[in-house]
Amino acid sequence: MIQLIKNSSLLLVILFITSCQQSANQEVLPFINKPDFTPEWINKNDTGYQHIHKIPNFSFTDQDGNTITEKTVSNKIYVANFMFTSCGSICPRMTDNLKMIQEKYKNDSSILLLSHSVTPERDSVSVLRKYATRKGIQSGKWHLLTGDVNAIYAIAKKDYYAGNVIGFYGVQNDFLHTENCMLIDKQRRIRGVYNGTLPLEMERMIADIETLKKE
Repeated sequence: MIQLIKNSSLLLVILFITSCQQSANQEVLPFINKPDFTPEWINKNDTGYQHIHKIPNFSFTDQDGNTITEKTVSNKIYVANFMFTSCGSICPRMTDNLKMIQEKYKNDSSILLLSHSVTPERDSVSVLRKYATRKGIQSGKWHLLTGDVNAIYAIAKKDYYAGNVIGFYGVQNDFLHTENCMLIDKQRRIRGVYNGTLPLEMERMIADIETLKKE
């Protein structure tokens, strides 16, 4: 009987510790450092904290003709995805679902959205402007980006790990068509990946944004 009590007590301790660890992880979002999107919880005191993957400097043009760079998102949380205006499949669903993020944070200047066109040769500023008007996209809050195709594909595949399937992002010239949306923190580090075609994933993203805002 005594041994049973001891074993039960030990089990309760283990369950308590596990519960605390799970709660802690829920309060802090992981980092995404690899193309397979494996989440990594890295403490500020860990030696690898200073080497967490970070989105590099960039320069593109949005639907209003404004130059959008890393300075635009400085000290801001933002959502990044890749689309094209003539897409008839996943892109319209992603755009419609991301409007949930726009609506939730329409008055919060610390939250932005960046949608990069993967056919920038066709998605000119004027085309993006018409698309933004048709979709109800808010200028200044949600930037539809065009620019040099090589620069867009390079940052998409090498830095955002955007690809057609998780864990494989192909070579730079492969056409990019992905439903993945990435959540980026104030230091331009990837903190979450979401299926942009699913409304439920937008709810998860909103919860994660709220967690990031507390960091």
